[in-house]
Amino acid sequence: MDIRHLQYFMEVVRLGSFTRAAEALFITQPTISKTIRALEEELGAALFNRVGRSIELTDAGRVIEQQAQNIVKSFESLSSQLDDLRNLKSGHLRIGLPPMIGSRFFPRIIGQFHQLYPNVTIQLFEDGGKKVENDVVSGALDIGVAVLPVSDQVLEYFSFREEKLNLLVPVMHPLAGRQQVELIELAEDSFIIFREDFTLHGRIIDSCIRAGFQPKIIYESSQWDLISEMVSAGLGIALLPETICAQINQQKLHIVPDVQPAIPWQLGMIWHRERYLSFAAREWLRFTREQMQK
Repeated sequence: MDIRHLQYFMEVVRLGSFTRAAEALFITQPTISKTIRALEEELGAALFNRVGRSIELTDAGRVIEQQAQNIVKSFESLSSQLDDLRNLKSGHLRIGLPPMIGSRFFPRIIGQFHQLYPNVTIQLFEDGGKKVENDVVSGALDIGVAVLPVSDQVLEYFSFREEKLNLLVPVMHPLAGRQQVELIELAEDSFIIFREDFTLHGRIIDSCIRAGFQPKIIYESSQWDLISEMVSAGLGIALLPETICAQINQQKLHIVPDVQPAIPWQLGMIWHRERYLSFAAREWLRFTREQMQK
């Protein structure tokens, strides 16, 4: 058994598929299947139950998963620390970004970071804030961007943007033309909101409930531009951050800037406080904090 066997095993567990794990590792499926089979033969136990196209861990597999997580993390930490000692100033970063955030804040910063550290590669993962937060906790991501506050106590963060949600309504909506609206006035409207894996999903629902009503949700999406287009088409209303609203064509809809009570939207860069941070990760945090403060 070597560390590669455990890394392949953990990737299969994470993705729930031999095919997807092979694609993520840039190897063939027969290679990963052969590696897992060799690991099972060496341990003398089946690690996966294969039911049709789906797989699940056996009891032995769950035991190996618990131990393999610690072994792989320790190996990756050792490799990172040795790289730092050699002062290679190279590495690989896995960064999670909610889709509506990445295009607005990070292309310029990523470009400037690449100029400083051309040997550091960056892999971006676009997911909702909740999944980004969970993946940073699990170690699947090195760094993430999430809506604050974060729920897990093992996460460190710094805030780089704070604003509030605006209301989007169709041009023929009774509230079109208003500059302020009370949240309770939306009780009879149909809502178009982000999917459940986005932090704003729960935040909007909770705010409506505190205001005295359960919002009627007709559609959920991961794309802010699709949400705004659906509002323009008269299908419902939406609540989006100020930064996003500034990019929306307002010819077909109206934006109410002042919603009371206000729903805050605070963005932060997050990382695991107990996990070793590589040179690349430390430099990314230092550089982005500096750039965001400007």
